[in-house]
Amino acid sequence: MFKIIIKNGTIIDGTGKPMYKADIGIKEDRIAAIGELHNEKSEIEINAENLLICPGIIDVNNHSDTYWQLFTNANLESLVYQGVTTIVGGNCGSSLAPLADPEAIESIQKWVNIKRVNLNWLSIEELFEAIEQIGLSVNFATLIGHGTLRRGIIKNEMRNLTPKELGYVDKMLDSSLRDGGIGMSTGLVYTHARLASTEELVALAKTVRKFNGIYTTHIRNEREQFLEAVEEALKIAEESGVKLHISHLKVMEEANWSLFESALAAIEKAYERGVDVTFDVFPYTNTGTVLYTLLPEWVSSGGKKMMINRLKDPSIRVKVISEMKESGFDYSKVEIAISSLNKILSRRKILDIAKSQEKSVEDTVIDVLIASEGRVITSIESLSEENVEKAVAHPLSIISTNGAGYSIEHSKTGEVIHPRSFGTFPRIISQYVLGKRIISWEAAIRKMTGIPAQKFGIKKRGEIKEKNFADIVIINRDKLTDLATTENPYQYSRGIEFVLVNGEVILNEGVFSGGKSGRILIR
Repeated sequence: MFKIIIKNGTIIDGTGKPMYKADIGIKEDRIAAIGELHNEKSEIEINAENLLICPGIIDVNNHSDTYWQLFTNANLESLVYQGVTTIVGGNCGSSLAPLADPEAIESIQKWVNIKRVNLNWLSIEELFEAIEQIGLSVNFATLIGHGTLRRGIIKNEMRNLTPKELGYVDKMLDSSLRDGGIGMSTGLVYTHARLASTEELVALAKTVRKFNGIYTTHIRNEREQFLEAVEEALKIAEESGVKLHISHLKVMEEANWSLFESALAAIEKAYERGVDVTFDVFPYTNTGTVLYTLLPEWVSSGGKKMMINRLKDPSIRVKVISEMKESGFDYSKVEIAISSLNKILSRRKILDIAKSQEKSVEDTVIDVLIASEGRVITSIESLSEENVEKAVAHPLSIISTNGAGYSIEHSKTGEVIHPRSFGTFPRIISQYVLGKRIISWEAAIRKMTGIPAQKFGIKKRGEIKEKNFADIVIINRDKLTDLATTENPYQYSRGIEFVLVNGEVILNEGVFSGGKSGRILIR
């Protein structure tokens, strides 16, 4: 007797093979049988007639940890309503552990107000214990943040590591990978990692390779030096032999859009040479960008406090504004999404704020950064839809949110989060499978399930296969749609009828049950 039988459905198994009709029998937390099971008995029977049965979606570029949603909203409903069953945290150079010094948690302060953060861990093992005590709706794995490792050793200093310090960082990375981390991430655009040399990253990547882990990177530049940044990532992978994944591959500003084709060509050539490289993409043309990264790099050198002091200095401010104008970046397109000013801002567009105060947009950007103590996340319409399409269709791409899990109630905070946190995966289907028809159902599902599971070493998940864990999503293809918009992101996607995590139903007939059957996944 099975615990659950899913009958009469059409399976897209996550391998890229054509969809087929079959039943699925589940015992405990595993897929026990696939085939014709109409005469078998079960405790629960799900009729999937006219529905699609797919593996649970694996979101490899997720920030539910560093946005602190794991602790304030462990249900992560906006992800569950998209069919997500596993998330990978520790992205873009910041992880919640290991903390060689408690102050290392400051690596996440660009995304969350750390004054509200309480810690009762230092190591990866202790972090996992803290998460397990809360319970999760979905599975969680983590990368080890390079920025977090660095901060733990040299604190707020921005400089190259000495050989001895690099040895400490490498030892901490080794220990954290032994404790279950699945790889290392970098956020080379951010202040504390900008001075990290390619040689430093190659050395650490070799340690990651020793564990067959993965190296993911938010590259140094996503604007005019985009191609050079991509080539650096490929060089690190080639010299170290590590598996490479480029996070949210994109190039900002119309003047730079043409660089995307060259970057894809460089990636393809590296792949042909034997570099194990993939990248992820989200299906939107607006980005969620940390505001200070749009300033001249020297302004934020030395950390947040030094940046604020510089911006308050009248003579330095004049120089900053001059360089902002010379950069050619259109700051008038910037819209404030998340900051400490959320509840008091009547306007969110920098241009509108500037007009109301009769100031330039550059002056206004500086005023907002000072008032927000440097913590501002923006929304900018700056990507090419044509490039998004190329990325989605590319054989080396993976689909991810680059977002976090939220409830609709989070809207009361005043934060206007990116719609990708609510709509990424259904949007891929509605826009690029059913709408523009640039990829098939099977290819799209594989980019969300089978490929990320294989690349990130997530065993026995990502495919509908006997003996695999029963992480399963059942989709009504006629109703599947994303509703979240830039103006109103707090809308759950529709068309996901059932979600199973480790054999437990957590979304039943389109309604979240509150179940917490997610597990910590270790390397």
